[in-house]
Amino acid sequence: MKTLLMTAAGGPEVLQLRDIPEPRITAADQVKVKLRGAGINPIDTKLRSRGVLFPEALPCVLGCDGAGEVVECGAAVTGLEPGDPVWFCHGGLGREPGNYAQYTVVPASVARPMPNTLDALHAAAGPLVLITAWEALFDRAQLQAGQTVLIHAGAGGVGHVAIQLAKHAGARVCTTASGVDKAAFVRGLGADQVIDHRQTDFAAAVNAWTDGRGVDVVLDCVGGETFRRSLDATAHYGSVVTLLEPGTDVSWKEARTRNLRIGFELMLTPMVRDLPQARAHQGEILDRCAGMIDAGQLQLHVSEVLPLAQATEAHARVEQGRVQGKLVLDPWA
Repeated sequence: MKTLLMTAAGGPEVLQLRDIPEPRITAADQVKVKLRGAGINPIDTKLRSRGVLFPEALPCVLGCDGAGEVVECGAAVTGLEPGDPVWFCHGGLGREPGNYAQYTVVPASVARPMPNTLDALHAAAGPLVLITAWEALFDRAQLQAGQTVLIHAGAGGVGHVAIQLAKHAGARVCTTASGVDKAAFVRGLGADQVIDHRQTDFAAAVNAWTDGRGVDVVLDCVGGETFRRSLDATAHYGSVVTLLEPGTDVSWKEARTRNLRIGFELMLTPMVRDLPQARAHQGEILDRCAGMIDAGQLQLHVSEVLPLAQATEAHARVEQGRVQGKLVLDPWA
């Protein structure tokens, strides 16, 4: 089968298109999936540049997000059968093979029924960002109807679904986005207030939007100075959830004075630490999101579909921040 192997840590050029044998089912609870799409996420580019999470894993296959159809089931699998369309977030961290390939083998428990209204190329864009946004907003920050939320990088993968989830929950949404095109995109998703962070001090703009109160919840998809400035834009007793490490130079005085709740969101933790209950919860999130997608309440924006051979270009575009929504690889193109 065609696959994209990461041969070393480094630039996009370390991704090499190769032919390797198809994977085999090795446990009774596994299914083999013919992959029709593989989503690209920033974590893929970070693992490629810095090295994967497990030692002595190279060469390996990146790509946490996948979608396709089941072609074979292990002896103990129930509820799935060949031909069933599934989507999932599994592998790609160095221990289990990822989804930059034509076939993969995954535990049946993580392969969830794909939304009926999506093809696999669009479904492959969803699992990691949907789970991340859901856990950050509802599990970590406990967002409620009537609250205000600031979502950084609203035109990005996590941001564009977080806007929609927050609006569906009844929140008022402010988001940061740079440029006219991205601003129009996030407004189309339902954002109530859009701030061009390259032109405007977003903390001052947020405080003006909330009459000096600050927002109840911040979802930080950027980190660094954005995280630090977000503390000044959060209401007393509010929540800030970040997808990144805050760094060692953060002054926590204002956060302590405001009694802020600081949360971290890394949806890969259940896969890295082998936490089956947490993985089951993430499967339930995907099921709920599938229902929302089929009901027309949630959309996944795929800006472009590229063949495996152009993954190096896709990684470069993600690293340069030039993507609205998601990029997806087609293993069969």
